Amino acid sequence: MRALDTNILVRFLTNDDATQAERVYRLFRQAEANREVFFVPVPVVLELFWVLESAYGIARQEILDAVDALMQVPVLEFDAQDAVRACIADARRSRGDLSDLLIARYAVSACEADSVLTFDRKAARSGLFVLVE
Repeated sequence: MRALDTNILVRFLTNDDATQAERVYRLFRQAEANREVFFVPVPVVLELFWVLESAYGIARQEILDAVDALMQVPVLEFDAQDAVRACIADARRSRGDLSDLLIARYAVSACEADSVLTFDRKAARSGLFVLVE
C-alpha cells in the first residue's frame, strides 16, 4: 500500500492546478480499476485542515464536508478513521480548532487517553483537553 501526501488531496479537492489535479484523478481511477487503496495518515489530515483553512481560506463547514466526503472515496483508507470521524463530529458541534480536535481525538484513539494536557485555554474549553496552570 502507498500513502498520500497532503498536496495530492489538496489538488483533488481544489483543482487549483489543473494538470496536477488531472494526474490525481487518473491515479485514483487507475487505483480503483486495480483495486488499490492509498493510505491517508493522520498528519496528512491535520495538514489538510491547516492548508485548506489558512492558505485557501475555505470555510470550516466546507472543509468538514470535504474531509467527510474524502472518507467515502473507495481508494482512500484513513488512519484512525474513528478518530477522524469523531473530530469531524466534534467540529460540527463546537468552535474548537480543527487541529486541536484531531489531536485530542487521535490521542483518545491511539492510547486511550482520557484527556490531553495543554496551555491553550481555548482548547481546554472542549472537554478533551485539561489546562495546565
